Amino acid sequence: MHHYGLANVWDQGDIVTRGILIVLLIMSILSWTVIVVKLWNLVRIRRMTNHAEASFWQSDHLEDGLKTLGGNASSHRGNPFLALALAGKEAATHLPQAQPHLHDRIDASDWITHRLKDTMDEAVARLQSGLAVLASIGATAPFVGLFGTVWGIYHALIVIGETGQTSIDHVAGPVGESLIMTAFGLFVAIPAVLGYNGLTRANKTIVRKLNRFAHGLHAYFVTGSHVSSGTRNDMRVVTRDESETNEGVLKWH
Repeated sequence: MHHYGLANVWDQGDIVTRGILIVLLIMSILSWTVIVVKLWNLVRIRRMTNHAEASFWQSDHLEDGLKTLGGNASSHRGNPFLALALAGKEAATHLPQAQPHLHDRIDASDWITHRLKDTMDEAVARLQSGLAVLASIGATAPFVGLFGTVWGIYHALIVIGETGQTSIDHVAGPVGESLIMTAFGLFVAIPAVLGYNGLTRANKTIVRKLNRFAHGLHAYFVTGSHVSSGTRNDMRVVTRDESETNEGVLKWH
């Protein structure tokens, strides 16, 4: 039995067979790296914002609310909720300072909407980074393994034809070793597909929370209500009646 197995495929394989094994190994390492890193980031974001969002709306002042979200401007890249709050604050602060240039051209609601939307797009892009790698590996790994199987069987048949040995004990080894390539391809592809689906579903949950939080920020910075538990209802998503008189409600979904 020591003559069979993946090690024997490597020892007896040519440069193409070894190249396919290396490619599949690299694909596996990449997919697991992306899965582990993205899962760690998702867990970190959830821990960071599990209670921070509710605490933010219950804060007495905006600065206190920003502290509950996790810190200062230097740490906002890893915290999309803090990034949204800082972007809204920056937009609301910048507009009055630029009144001689922008106030007559850009509505306050539209300007804040634009800044929040840009920040949302950046946060979603960071959440989705790496998923294309998983999708590509999940789609191509089985075919790479299948190509290795076809290549291995082709060479096994050549050897069988040259030696004239057609008994089952001579055929089973080379053909079975070639089929290992297909199994290796599936071993690489299945975690990538499952990881892609799981991470996509988790990202959608976070994006929904970000959208809800962004709508609340938009209402707050436009109306100027204080961030406190007593005025939490004032920072809801703009109602239908209000939207008829305010065309600046957030327009992304």
